[in-house]
Amino acid sequence: MGESGTSQTMSLVLRNLVFSVLVPGAGGVYVPWLILTRHGARPEPAAWYAVTVIAAGAALYIWCVWALATVGQGTPGVWDSPRRVVVAGPYRWVRNPIYLSALVIVGSEAWLFLSAAPLLYVAALALAFHLFVVSYEEPRLRARFGAQYDDYGDSVARWVPRRPSVRSR
Repeated sequence: MGESGTSQTMSLVLRNLVFSVLVPGAGGVYVPWLILTRHGARPEPAAWYAVTVIAAGAALYIWCVWALATVGQGTPGVWDSPRRVVVAGPYRWVRNPIYLSALVIVGSEAWLFLSAAPLLYVAALALAFHLFVVSYEEPRLRARFGAQYDDYGDSVARWVPRRPSVRSR
């Protein structure tokens, strides 16, 4: 890899890191913490098993970002999206694994602290994610990638992971 290739790779890594700190960092860490600590509460972890589920959600997120960067040459951000349809890694199983990882993480934070309040946030996130995907993201991807995205949408479910079809392998 030449100097230009190294520079492009570092730029891609930096862009994904900045996105990850700003967007999922805010939505998956900062906002839940605000919810848990409102009115001066000092939450104490109670269900430590939830940490393993949070870690699994974080690992899924990292796998998604890796696939978007290495295959798609982009980031999860709509302002810097992948340059091609990504049908690798978790995107072979479900079209929106990053959103699912966020729901798993925030839901598990509710479990970790045995607090129902973050569950309302999870429900709001799920609705917001669905509306965003259906009204903005999917139409934009169809317009950008055409039949290739239509084929992907026909073979990979939007929200419920399923075994990859022969076409998406």
